[in-house]
Amino acid sequence: MRDQSREDSDYWGAEMGGYDTVGSTATNVADGFTMAAVGDLIVTRALTKGHHPGFGEIVEILRKADVTFGNMETNIFDIRSFNGSPQAEYGGAYHVSTPELGPDLKAMGFNLVSYANNHTFDWGVEGMRETCRALDQNGIVYAGVGENLAQAGAARFLETPRGRVALVSFASTFMPMSRACDPAGEAPGRPGLNALRLEESIVVPPAMLENVRQIRSALPGPELRSDDATRVTLAGKTYKLGEKTGFSYEVNPYDLAGILRNIRRGKQFADFCIVTNHGHEPENWSQEPPDYEQSFAHKIIDAGADAYVVHGPHQLRGIEIYKGRPILYSVGNFIMDDLRTPVGADMFAAYGKDPRTDTDAEVSVAEMAQDFSDRVFYESVISVSRFEQNQLAELRLYPIELGYSKRLANRGVPRLAVGQQASKILERLQKLSKPFGTRITIESDIGVIRLGLTSPR
Repeated sequence: MRDQSREDSDYWGAEMGGYDTVGSTATNVADGFTMAAVGDLIVTRALTKGHHPGFGEIVEILRKADVTFGNMETNIFDIRSFNGSPQAEYGGAYHVSTPELGPDLKAMGFNLVSYANNHTFDWGVEGMRETCRALDQNGIVYAGVGENLAQAGAARFLETPRGRVALVSFASTFMPMSRACDPAGEAPGRPGLNALRLEESIVVPPAMLENVRQIRSALPGPELRSDDATRVTLAGKTYKLGEKTGFSYEVNPYDLAGILRNIRRGKQFADFCIVTNHGHEPENWSQEPPDYEQSFAHKIIDAGADAYVVHGPHQLRGIEIYKGRPILYSVGNFIMDDLRTPVGADMFAAYGKDPRTDTDAEVSVAEMAQDFSDRVFYESVISVSRFEQNQLAELRLYPIELGYSKRLANRGVPRLAVGQQASKILERLQKLSKPFGTRITIESDIGVIRLGLTSPR
């Protein structure tokens, strides 16, 4: 039960001028509130109706939670009546599913999804609108897209017996033409997703930076002049001075301000707030988050978020507990069911295939062989957070495997990993989480993080 005495105290405190509860971002869920969070839902069909050994156990875990969250990384429509088209600019593959997916996601237990990612506009604004319609029809709350930036950035709300949940969704990895904007003067707003723009730089030591400077000076055309001796721009890329070679990112201040405001606003109207980002940076090969993300994640929690969930790189990254709140730097893939059809002509061409002689499946196999051949992309976790006294009390991590060695038609559907494979997944997550000071114990093939309620970090 919710703490009614505290609610009464808040009300009378506001009435008596004690403090302003209208602007409060306090957490206010009933004890025992649980959040199940998974990664990318790359799914093309209704799975609960099929024969997928072990999938029933997965569904049972999802259905038990008060809120079950995932990243909606596909589009839903019937190609026979669809009025849009595959876009020339797409997220690496044309993700599409049939209308049966809507009710099937609901049957799995999903009641809250993000829809801001690099595949939102694979099929243009028409594909986005059809997908939104399918989610609405099945009572699945989604965030991250809209007819303008104000709608795309706004929090969306889910009612649960233990409290009202807000979701704020954005993407740092997105196709440029998919970014939403607001009206300006006579110019109307633009439909699209809520974007977090990042300025990427390549960090190099002094000798390398000097080499880049020499190349730039030797090229024809006007030389870009700058008084800053610590950076050089070459062929659209910025190189800056540093000790270790790698990638560095700076957050767009306008996007940051909007996201933090929407978090605050969402939490003011809810008891619990989930914030989520779809970001591949620095790329899918990296098991470490980009250099900007930890300080950014702390700002997200400080603004009122109760959980920050990242997805995108298609593999696990570490977990941090900050101020008693979980930060999941990547929850990897949950479903990787790549039976996508139809496939746009541009994707055939990208993999050297001919739609007159080759099949959609052969294009998908070529893509997977090039970009996702490692087993690590087929191993992940279901995270289930339990809150007591409005703080994270326990985080359970159920390792899953997606059938790496199976044929295309049977691959990508999750089931619980057991034994040696479960230990391998969880031990990798232990290692990735250690730099954040997070201790994960392994108990009967489940990872567990337990927190004391009296002294959150």
